[in-house]
Amino acid sequence: MSALLVIRAGPQALVTDRGRPGHAHLGVPPSGALDGPAYELGNRLVGNDDGAAGLELLGGGLRVRARGGRTVAVTGAPAPVSVDGSPAASHRALHLPDGAELTVGTPVGGLRCYLAVAGGLEVPLALGSRSTDLLSGLGPGPVADGDELPVGPWSGGIPVSGPVPVSLPGAVVGLRVRPGPRDDWFADPRAALTGPLWTVTADGNRIGVRLDGPSPERLPELRDRELPSEGMVTGAVQVPPHGPPVVFLADRPTTGGYPVIAVVERADLPLLAQAPPGTGVRFTVLR
Repeated sequence: MSALLVIRAGPQALVTDRGRPGHAHLGVPPSGALDGPAYELGNRLVGNDDGAAGLELLGGGLRVRARGGRTVAVTGAPAPVSVDGSPAASHRALHLPDGAELTVGTPVGGLRCYLAVAGGLEVPLALGSRSTDLLSGLGPGPVADGDELPVGPWSGGIPVSGPVPVSLPGAVVGLRVRPGPRDDWFADPRAALTGPLWTVTADGNRIGVRLDGPSPERLPELRDRELPSEGMVTGAVQVPPHGPPVVFLADRPTTGGYPVIAVVERADLPLLAQAPPGTGVRFTVLR
């Protein structure tokens, strides 16, 4: 059986796929790849069926040995890649012979790399997904040194030729938002969002990204009021009583008790997922 032997997992390596949406009533987040386009590109490059599981690498740092030759691809944040010590290209299909070692270095921009392997990783399913969910604990645990990750049979799909263009977040990321559902809790929600240049802080994770900046001002009559817990969505911009906003990502909680001033457009979330600490954020209100 084909497999990848993990020699070095790096800062954080997680199995990922398209996630497990549709289970919020059970308290289960959607999970799945934070940079969906990079994950999908990897599967196309190696000829996988849609939804095949791969690895999401925070900060790169991965080193694996192939058991059985396979085609692989590294996408997402550009990082140095090598096969048996020889430099190789990211964002294109690579042949990894039996016994060969693949190394993914530290990204030169962005945060998260994705490793796709022909056939996909065949770890056990949990609610229809192989993704690791850091909030609920569903799916496999974070990948560790010495793990052996089984690889499924390849479907024989025709890989996409590469390399392909790579886009990265700049010094300032633009995020489009739609107001509400609790923008009416704030004195001037549009100005509160679009006025400051927000900054990505270092304490974010797959659950959410905390921004540094002035806390949006509540209406005087609502400053001491508590909101009953209500449903959350990916991209929700939640505002604690005395702090700047948090933008929820794929491993978010399914409910929350602080008002949501706006929701980020889903297509913009991959840029935020790749934004290192210190990156500026500008909000644009769509309505």
